[in-house]
Amino acid sequence: MIETLEGQFSGRLITATDDVAPFLTDWRKTWTGTAIGVAQPDSAEDVARVVRWCAAHRVAIVPQGGNTGQSGGSVPEATGTNLVLSLTRMNRIRAIDPANDTIAVDAGCVLQSVQAAADGVERYFPLSLGAEGSCTIGGNLATNAGGTAVLRYGNARDLCLGLEVVTAAGEIWDGMKALRKDNSGYDLRDLFIGSEGTLGVITGAVLKLFPKPAGRATAFAGVASVADAMAVFAEVRARAGARLTGFEMLSEACLSLVLDHVPGARRPLVAVAPWYVLIALSDSESEDTARAALEGALAGALAAGLLTDAAIAVSEAQARAFWMVRESVSPAQGAAGPAIKHDIAVPVSAIAAFVEDALAAAEAAFPGLRPVTFGHLGDGNLHFNFSPAPGMDRAAFLALQPALNAVVHAKVRAYRGTISAEHGLGVLRRDEAHAARSPVERALMASIKAAFDPQGIMNPAKLLG
Repeated sequence: MIETLEGQFSGRLITATDDVAPFLTDWRKTWTGTAIGVAQPDSAEDVARVVRWCAAHRVAIVPQGGNTGQSGGSVPEATGTNLVLSLTRMNRIRAIDPANDTIAVDAGCVLQSVQAAADGVERYFPLSLGAEGSCTIGGNLATNAGGTAVLRYGNARDLCLGLEVVTAAGEIWDGMKALRKDNSGYDLRDLFIGSEGTLGVITGAVLKLFPKPAGRATAFAGVASVADAMAVFAEVRARAGARLTGFEMLSEACLSLVLDHVPGARRPLVAVAPWYVLIALSDSESEDTARAALEGALAGALAAGLLTDAAIAVSEAQARAFWMVRESVSPAQGAAGPAIKHDIAVPVSAIAAFVEDALAAAEAAFPGLRPVTFGHLGDGNLHFNFSPAPGMDRAAFLALQPALNAVVHAKVRAYRGTISAEHGLGVLRRDEAHAARSPVERALMASIKAAFDPQGIMNPAKLLG
């Protein structure tokens, strides 16, 4: 049947088994599916033609960008009846409007390319994450990606003004508005953002740009506890105000993993501490202003006895080295062996209590497991991970995953948090999220899905229970 799609759109149709294989396994090598082929269209019109063919033949569609997700949302089912719709050929910068501070792009644009295009007109696109060299804007929006600058600029949803979407019926919705105010009806844009391809295929976006920061200042500091880290956050926020761009946290266990498994990594501080914070400020006036604000905040935290040690980067290279430590934690944990991961968020005011409570509960239930806790402290999002106890068998450790998830997620719910902060539900958290929804929420979400995708062909078995 797939041969009847050949020639109906410009682009590429891949059907050879070896050529299809790279599209069938996720970035973490956790999920692998099967597919009748991979369609790589060149335009929104081509996407619409592919979707209409799939609707006519009742073929399920799995939209895919850079395939860098961590929840299995871009992987086809194992039924062998899915078509992967890869948007990587759709990578044009459509228009840049510096006066309006907007950029219009294809969904297949790599995030790093959008950052570079903004930089080329003396503007700044602030979305930044570890996979920015390969993840695409469509995937970022479909999962409502977060990253390291959410504290100041917001997540992907906050950075998007308009969308172009191909519906499940193969029609093109042109919502490419570059407006910051528009109260003209239901916000369809916000329904598609974060929907993980279950309602339609994002093919284009209008994104916000910002003035390039005139100066940046970065610090790495040690603290004795998460409570002290939160107190430092309050001190920096009070003194730096809108300059505060990022506030990250990682444990000594995280730092040790990076030092052991990442070539070239160096300990940022002389003194060892149980926890560390990475603080980033940006300023519209000058680097001196940013640095002065950071120095004042750290001086206040030191005077209050909140820091065990601190260093402010004296060069861009040193700032990058600080960030490299933080961004290498997840790869380092993977290099060390198996991991059980949780992408959670609780209210910022509850972070310290949650970490203490959840770590104690995990240790009581599964003595000896090694916590690997790090994340975006300033917006309440933590990667609350675990590695095996020393000498523990890999299979025995991974068999604990459902029970460990239950312990951690029970604590998350107790603090009115979420079990999916920035990675999306995909298949990893789909069923747990569904079970936690109220009947009203389930019914509303099912109604939206049925209205947008009555045949159920858009990324089936993802996000919804």
